[in-house]
Amino acid sequence: MVLHVHGFAEELNKCRRMTALMARELAMNGWAVLQIDLLGCGDSSAEFRQADWTQWIEDVRAGYRWMRARYQGPSWIWGLRAGCLIGVEAMAGIEGANFLFWQPVHSGRQHLTQFLRMKLANEMLGSTVARSGTSALRGKVLAGETLEIAGYELSSGLAAGLDRAELNIPAGSRTKVIWLEVSPGEPAALLPISLNTIARFQDQGRFVRTGAVSGSPFWQTVEITECPALLEETLKALSEATP
Repeated sequence: MVLHVHGFAEELNKCRRMTALMARELAMNGWAVLQIDLLGCGDSSAEFRQADWTQWIEDVRAGYRWMRARYQGPSWIWGLRAGCLIGVEAMAGIEGANFLFWQPVHSGRQHLTQFLRMKLANEMLGSTVARSGTSALRGKVLAGETLEIAGYELSSGLAAGLDRAELNIPAGSRTKVIWLEVSPGEPAALLPISLNTIARFQDQGRFVRTGAVSGSPFWQTVEITECPALLEETLKALSEATP
């Protein structure tokens, strides 16, 4: 079984096409796949301003429990970008879940900073007189103020959870990791920061299967794009990592 945890804010929309293609490929290869929209995202019953990190964690756990009650065999939490952070935190203390990472975000704090920079960029393009840096914006939202950024209303509950999230897996667990990235250049290669985290996982005695494919960074391109090589590499990696 495979449970998908999507990316943050607009990255969810940018990646819809790729995750749908991947889910279909997985299903055709015998996998049960569940894609959920976290609270306030996509077709969920709430608005993004109501999104809360703690609830997102519970959403993933609920999805996992739902699948576990219906399907046997190996289980994989398929995280995309910040979805990797959410999936890892949601599965803390739950044995048996493995992780499939697509272009994982290493630090929630850094990811939040990048999101806040979008607001600064809009201010500089607009007529706003008073401008503040990302530190000031972080202070405002963590203090309880809701910020409108690129059409998304960011709450303090969501920002606080993202700000403290790190890509950590408890040492001693038997969790397997598949780590896949898309590289715009040739030959395709993993990011240097990724190599450091992968080495840490391997030092814990963990199975880590890595891969990099050439393609466009579909989570951030202006137009909706595909990366067929990533679909192929994912199927290959799962077949190698799953008995």
